[in-house]
Amino acid sequence: MRSVGYFENLRDLFIVFRFDKYEVYCHYKLLKLSNLKMVRYKNRYITIQVSTRDKSDKAFNLKTTALHDAIKKKVKEMYGDYGEAASQAGFSAKYCNSYTKIGLIKIRHGPHMFLLNAIPKINDLGGKLVTVKILYVGATMKHCFLFIRKYQRNKLELMWKELKSEKEKKDCEQKLMTMSPAMKELMN
Repeated sequence: MRSVGYFENLRDLFIVFRFDKYEVYCHYKLLKLSNLKMVRYKNRYITIQVSTRDKSDKAFNLKTTALHDAIKKKVKEMYGDYGEAASQAGFSAKYCNSYTKIGLIKIRHGPHMFLLNAIPKINDLGGKLVTVKILYVGATMKHCFLFIRKYQRNKLELMWKELKSEKEKKDCEQKLMTMSPAMKELMN
């Protein structure tokens, strides 16, 4: 932000400030430095793990839209219109891995408390009976991805003890350690 000029209009002095593409015209009597503050929205990223209640071998495909809709439905059920409206701004399901059933949710700081209370109570996701467990709450997406990588590496090491052939181990590692392109960008 910088002052780019001033002009007089009918005996009043206005100062022009330019923010990126916008210009703000401020009357000189209203101009106080304490009134000019830049505001940053803080976000929270919630890492969750979804597991199906029925122990069948059917593949459960975790989709971001189904996760988003289930969370919105549960927040509305628990907190009504106020909870839904408060959590709607800045809320999105960012990442879902269908192999590991791990998802990442972005929400603004403040309304994230609605989601933290509602997420463990979700029992229906895309028509399947599920249990949802919160693994980690972070302030940045990068920290969440670092946590996911560490968590998946620990799971992989536990699974390797049960596998015998090297090919099975490679297949298991490829499925568990897959990262989306966005996740790979943040890790570098």
